[in-house]
Amino acid sequence: MNKGRRFASAALFLPLFLLSGCGILWTTRRLPVPKPPSVVQTVSPDDLVAQLDRRWEALNSLYANVEIQASTLKKKEGVEKDYTTIPGLILMRKPEMLRVYGRVPVIGSRMFDMVTDGKNVTLYIPSKDTAYKGTNTVHKKSVNPLENLRPGFFLDAMVVRGVEPDEDYMVTADSDTLEDAKKKHLLLVPEYVLSVMRRKPGSRELTPMRVVTFHRDDLLPYQQDLYDSEGNLETEILYGPYENFRNIQYPSRITIKRPLEDYQVVMTIDKVVENMPLHDDQFEIKLPEGTQIKQLK
Repeated sequence: MNKGRRFASAALFLPLFLLSGCGILWTTRRLPVPKPPSVVQTVSPDDLVAQLDRRWEALNSLYANVEIQASTLKKKEGVEKDYTTIPGLILMRKPEMLRVYGRVPVIGSRMFDMVTDGKNVTLYIPSKDTAYKGTNTVHKKSVNPLENLRPGFFLDAMVVRGVEPDEDYMVTADSDTLEDAKKKHLLLVPEYVLSVMRRKPGSRELTPMRVVTFHRDDLLPYQQDLYDSEGNLETEILYGPYENFRNIQYPSRITIKRPLEDYQVVMTIDKVVENMPLHDDQFEIKLPEGTQIKQLK
C-alpha cells in the first residue's frame, strides 16, 4: 500500500476510534489550574475610556527620579549589549515639554541631557563637548540604535494619554495566564484591551494608533503598544508592578521596547510627583561656550 492510501485509511478510521470510546488512544493527566484574582471589575467601554480621559486631563506635569538601563540587540548577529544602569531625572509638562537627564553613576556628573518642546530636540553629551539638534522625527536611521534616540517616546511612555475626539476606539475582554515563579503557580489575569484608531481622510480604513491593555482587578494600564503611520509596531511599553507614591498609583518599573530600532530602555521609578510647578527654564539646556553643534539626521 502506498503512502497516500495509508494516510487515507488513517484519516478514515481515526474518527471511528475516537467515537468508539476506546481508552487505548489517550491518557489523562492533571494540568495546573490558573488562579483568578479575588476581584474582577466590570465596566463599559465608555466608562473605561472616561476613566482614562480623567486621569490624563488631571495631569499637568510630572517629576520622576529614575534608574535607566538601556540595551541594544543586533538580531542578525545574535548579540545583545546591556549598558550600565544610570540614575536619571525626567520632567514632563503638558502639552509636549519633556526633559530627560542622565547622570554618571557614583560621580553624579551629567552624562547626557535631552530636551524637547514636542517638535525640536536638543541632546547634549558633556563628555564629547557636543550637542545634537534636530526634530523629533528620525529622517535617516543610524547604524548605532542609540543615535536614533528621541525623547518623544518617553513622553508617550510616562503617562497613557486619553482618547482624542477625532479618534475611534473599541474595547474587548480577554485574559492572560502568567506564571508566579516565587509561589510556583499560574495566575489568570482578566483584561480589557482598548484599541484606539483614526480614520484615514476620505476612506473607510482605520489606522491603528495604539492598543492599551488594562488588568481588571484594578483597571490600570499594564501595556501600551504604539503604531507608526504604516501600521508597524513602533513602541511596546510594559508597566508595573504599581506602587503607591504619596497616594499616587504609579508603575515602579516602565519597560520601553523599540522593535524597529533594536533597543529597549528599562526605567525603575524611585520617586514620582504629579502637578509640580515646572518653569520654562527647566526645559532649557545651557550649552557651555565652545560646544560643538551637530545636526540630528
